[in-house]
Amino acid sequence: MAEKTTEEKNELVEDSLARVEEDIQEKVQACIQCGTCTGSCSSAFAMDLTPRQMWRLVQLGQLDEVLHSKTFFLCSACYYCTLRCPRGLPLTETIGALKRLASAKGIKNFKESINFYRTFMETVRRYGRVRELEFMNRYFLSMRNPLFPLRFTSMGLKLIGKGKVPLQVPRLIGEGKFDRLFRKVKELEERA
Repeated sequence: MAEKTTEEKNELVEDSLARVEEDIQEKVQACIQCGTCTGSCSSAFAMDLTPRQMWRLVQLGQLDEVLHSKTFFLCSACYYCTLRCPRGLPLTETIGALKRLASAKGIKNFKESINFYRTFMETVRRYGRVRELEFMNRYFLSMRNPLFPLRFTSMGLKLIGKGKVPLQVPRLIGEGKFDRLFRKVKELEERA
């Protein structure tokens, strides 16, 4: 069997992303633009598009504008919009799909957020919980900017002073406690 060319692989990826975009649009197609999601959202004040505006743009197929806004990345996944939606739309789930789509498309506007979530999950995968000092070190290293951590110095000192961040040496290399478990799950998922 011949190896797939880069062009064929790119076409497969683009087809997959197009299906994800269609799925996102389909999930909010029944939105009646009532604004309950915006009224329910505790982060709406900080968003450049209100949730109602974002869903309208999704309905109209203007996903690029949505993906370049900061609205969906400010979602705290509290599910309040989903619970209160009179149409019962899976809004929080759809916002998660938008985040995954932005990450898959490599949209750089949210490098900090994407790196934050990836690093958080890496740390949880290793230990089954967050080891704060290791998480912070991994996150700052992922940003590849030696001045980036300085923005968080005062907050870090306050957290250390209150005993919220234990001073333990981070293990940045080696296998974590849960690495084998996650590898096995991935192996089982690939078989299915």
